[in-house]
Formats: sequence, structure tokens, C-alpha cells
Amino acid sequence: MASSLFILGGARSGKSRFAVDEQPSRGRIAFVATAQPGDGDMARRIARHQAERPRHWTTVEEPLALVARLTELEAQHDAIVVDCVTLWVSNRVLRGDGDDAILDEAEALAKLIERRRASFTFVSNEVGEGVHPETATGIRFRDLLGFVNQRVATACDRVVLMVAGIPVTIKSETPRPERRDDTAQAP
Repeated sequence: MASSLFILGGARSGKSRFAVDEQPSRGRIAFVATAQPGDGDMARRIARHQAERPRHWTTVEEPLALVARLTELEAQHDAIVVDCVTLWVSNRVLRGDGDDAILDEAEALAKLIERRRASFTFVSNEVGEGVHPETATGIRFRDLLGFVNQRVATACDRVVLMVAGIPVTIKSETPRPERRDDTAQAP
């Protein structure tokens, strides 16, 4: 049965490593990367993360059209890891997308998760416990990511907060079976 996991935490808390370790050792697994190698540091991070993933996984780079790409991938894969929601929201903000468009896409993402056609694992930063942003754009990003994280967390079966490399489960529900359309009337 398909399940869903949302992993939150601060920078360098072990989120990505935990996401990789939580995947089955066999099966068709896709890794969806939302990062873009804008500078040398990011390029090194991307290379390090690529080296940590099993070679039989499919890697897909998708910085913006996440829901559309996941919809394509879910029929071909048993499990999909998305790393990370933080950069996806950031990419959308930097592109100039409005708040409503980003929140509507988060709602579409939650509905995709709830369909349960593939197992999903999402990684995101918990930015609400950090320093208050100094700029209006920083405040907007923090607030948008907080709303997106809330929606994804609600849709997922499990939510884990990474603290200093240690996973702390904050939500754990048994996946609900896929609903059938039982509209046929009994004789």
C-alpha cells in the first residue's frame, strides 16, 4: 500500500539522508530534485546528494512544475522522493509567482499525495523557528513555506522532524486504503 512521509528540519539536520534511508532497497524509485546549481556551493551540494543515492534510482530535476512532474512519475514508480519543498517554493517566489498560485499548487500537491498511487517522501525546511526575516520578501517566503508545509504535513501519513540527525516522529497514521467508487446499488 502506498504511504507518504514528510521530513522537516533545519539546515544540516540529516533530512536528505533520512529520506534516502527510508526508501525500500528494491523497486522503482524516482528522486525529484528541485535545486538548481546557481553557484559552486550549490553544485557541490547537488553532487554530494547524487553520490549518496542508489544508482538504480531515476533522478529527475524539476525546479518549478512539481505537481505535473509527479503526476507523470507516479504511474512508473513505486516510490518518489522530493528534495526539497523549500527550494520549490523559493523557485516559485523568485520566478514571480503570486501567493495564491503557490498555495493552489500546494493544494494540488496535497490531493496528489492523498490519491495514494505511489509512495511519496517529501523533504522541507522548518523555517518558522529561525530568525525573523529582515525583508518583506523573506517574510513572505517564510510565511508561504509555512502554509505549504502545513498542507503537505496534513496530507502525509507520517511527519518526522529531524533534530541533530535524530528523527522525531510527530505524526504517524496508518495509510488509508484507496477509496473505491461503490455507486452500484444492491438489488
